[in-house]
Amino acid sequence: MAGLQPMNDADADADSDLRGARVLVIDDSKTIRRAAEGLLIKAGCEVRTAEDGFEALGKIMEFKPDLVFVDIMMPRLDGYHTCALIKANAQLRDTPVVMLSSKDGLFDRAKGRLVGAGLYLSKPFTGKEFIDAVRGSLRRIAD
Repeated sequence: MAGLQPMNDADADADSDLRGARVLVIDDSKTIRRAAEGLLIKAGCEVRTAEDGFEALGKIMEFKPDLVFVDIMMPRLDGYHTCALIKANAQLRDTPVVMLSSKDGLFDRAKGRLVGAGLYLSKPFTGKEFIDAVRGSLRRIAD
């Protein structure tokens, strides 16, 4: 699986604190979307997916996620613009956004922060790193 490796059952069992969390995964890679969705469902999350930022904009207002994962490089509406639009909306501005990318440069991380992303996860990442990003992002808004 390119970009995301599965967790073992012991890791998933430790994620009961994620039950009921609403997570939107936006990525143009079907493999990443499916793998992320599987991990999140196994952890007890409610999940929606979108192929790009344009598709996500329609889903985000209806779904009202607790957390959004967004790939940077996507057709139609990229991750930077998608994140900026989420953060510009008064109803969504407090929703944590985690940027996903195979680009790991300082510029890319800085640009993600500038548009409001709380975390930046570089591909490839493990299932544990992915779930840790979910837990860390949700913990920040709970505090």
